[in-house]
Amino acid sequence: MSEQSTDLRETVRRRYAAAAVQVTEGGTACCGPQPVEVDENFGSALYDADERDALPAEAVAASLGCGNPTAVAELREGESVLDLGSGGGIDVLLSARRVGPTGRAYGLDMTEEMLALALANAEKAGATNVEFLKGTIEAIPLPANTVDVVISNCVINLSTDKPSVFAETFRVLKPGGRIGVSDVVADDTLDAGQRAERGDYVGCIAGALSFAEYRRGLAAAGFTDIEITPTHSVADGMHSAIIRAAKPTTSTVPDTAATSSADGSCCGVTACCTPAERAADPSITVSTAKSAAGCACQS
Repeated sequence: MSEQSTDLRETVRRRYAAAAVQVTEGGTACCGPQPVEVDENFGSALYDADERDALPAEAVAASLGCGNPTAVAELREGESVLDLGSGGGIDVLLSARRVGPTGRAYGLDMTEEMLALALANAEKAGATNVEFLKGTIEAIPLPANTVDVVISNCVINLSTDKPSVFAETFRVLKPGGRIGVSDVVADDTLDAGQRAERGDYVGCIAGALSFAEYRRGLAAAGFTDIEITPTHSVADGMHSAIIRAAKPTTSTVPDTAATSSADGSCCGVTACCTPAERAADPSITVSTAKSAAGCACQS
């Protein structure tokens, strides 16, 4: 990861750690938790009142997304679902209710403060079919073919390595699995500089992919049936959108041992998921190699 990418990730981490602390400290005050300040295009107002009322106030207050992915993922009883960048847990808790006691809802977040808040919210909600994991969305700490559905709410745009996010999402989905994601997407006419003029990276604007880039990224990872539907504007030429896609039923993630080559590489990468990892082909990046292989090997 480049120094710039590392700095951006740390900026994102600090932003969301501060948001979690704000909600947690507000919850001990006389008036209860105060929502993190966002405009009308982001936050808990994008959920139906009956959904908000059924959850702990702290989970609602910590909502920072640009949509409601649980409303479009068509979750079914008994399914397993993973929320990328689960924050205070609002989408995990809603998902847990939808998949029922025979299902499982995972939340993944890199921020200690958000994970602590999410665990407290799960306890308050009495949710027993949830599990929160610490990690990054570029290296999901779950085995291949684990979950039926992956959701995310305005988090993928914050990643500085989106090809790895798409490859990892594809890897952990079972064959026939699907994604239902809310994210910010830019008009194809806007270049990176123009996106940055409309908002900063932490504000979910500067790092957004265009419609065409998003579609290409998902396709490169192996996804099919890709649909990107804008729902509302968040800035000039920038949209909150619903992204749906599927992992083919015949798709398999190459086994590490079976795909290892003579030089010790797998998925096109040597020293997989270690600080020493390098693309077997020196002319391409690690992310490109993993995406081209349709997987992101775990050590």
